[in-house]
Amino acid sequence: MADNRPDKKWDFSGLNALFFNCTLKKSPAVSNTEGLMKVSTTLMEKHGVHVDVIRPIDHDIATGVYPDMREQGWDTDEWPEIYKKVQAADILVIAGPIWLGDNSSQTKKIIERLYGNSAELNSNGQYAYYGKVGGCIITGNEDGIKHCAMNVLYSLQHLGCTIPPQADAGWIGPVGPGPSYLDKGSGGPESDFTNRNTTFMTWNLMHLAKMLKDAGGMPAYGNQRSAWDAGSRFDFENPEYR
Repeated sequence: MADNRPDKKWDFSGLNALFFNCTLKKSPAVSNTEGLMKVSTTLMEKHGVHVDVIRPIDHDIATGVYPDMREQGWDTDEWPEIYKKVQAADILVIAGPIWLGDNSSQTKKIIERLYGNSAELNSNGQYAYYGKVGGCIITGNEDGIKHCAMNVLYSLQHLGCTIPPQADAGWIGPVGPGPSYLDKGSGGPESDFTNRNTTFMTWNLMHLAKMLKDAGGMPAYGNQRSAWDAGSRFDFENPEYR
């Protein structure tokens, strides 16, 4: 029999992961995205990672690209409190369904709100998300996993996250109306392809997050916004003035 006990060599205690489940279904409705997410979150927790899961649709998150939309005329906005969990996270995973071949509106909202904080600086004078790693999980019963994953992973790296190899995983049923991941007989939870990719993604996220944390984050030279604003050019030469 296979030995499924966690290998004690791989202890990721001290790492924090934050998963955004960008389903359009409010709790306690069953979320197929959450079903696949649990493959990843369970594996992380087995190896000591502290995992938080947020379902944005359950929260009063204003639409916009500023850190606190109450300062832009909105009456309420839970994002500033949620952002505290983002700041504490070493691993950020955006998970969500496919609708009309694209990411859900909740996925787009979270990316926009993350963008709203992206100009903030960390303790090294780098942009706020430097030192964090990013990944994504996509579910649906129509085509579009790679398209949706490209959008999420591009967005996360543009904001400053580091993306490990094979940082996306997903499951889709037959094209057109069909079973969802958790539906009886869908084959989703038994899919070797999906389970392999989700497992590889999870391990790559943990490995890279630990490497970065142990190293004190990304090296703070050549990428410090605070130093650039102070006049440093990190060996850049304007060819017009050579």
